[in-house]
Amino acid sequence: MSEALAAALAAEHAAIYAYGLIGVRLKGGAAEQARSAEAAHRSRRDGLVLLLTERGDPVPAAEPAYVPPFAVTDEASALRLAVEVEERTAAVWRAALPATEGAERTRALDGLTDAAVRATRWRRAAGTSPATVPFPGRPT
Repeated sequence: MSEALAAALAAEHAAIYAYGLIGVRLKGGAAEQARSAEAAHRSRRDGLVLLLTERGDPVPAAEPAYVPPFAVTDEASALRLAVEVEERTAAVWRAALPATEGAERTRALDGLTDAAVRATRWRRAAGTSPATVPFPGRPT
């Protein structure tokens, strides 16, 4: 169970870093959406740090930097990265579901749901169709 939550924490660290790259390429409502997404990932990260610390489990630290899967040079690439970040985060939370139970499983389901909703919003902002996927967090 702690490995799944540690993996989720690592995904949240990576998402926070990515939103630093994303946010500077967006304007207006999209920039506000990026700030809100980053705050949501920070909140989820903080909750995981507290949970793992209280249980005496190892707490993975954030990497000093993360290499994005492609260059983020404009609004289109920033939106594409935002979708990918949320899809990757959803996948990690989905993987945590069978490894958790009780409150931790609820936390994992909430993480999956939140990431899936944000991914849909980013697909809509990017004009990607379809905006939703049938099984969020599952490889296509």
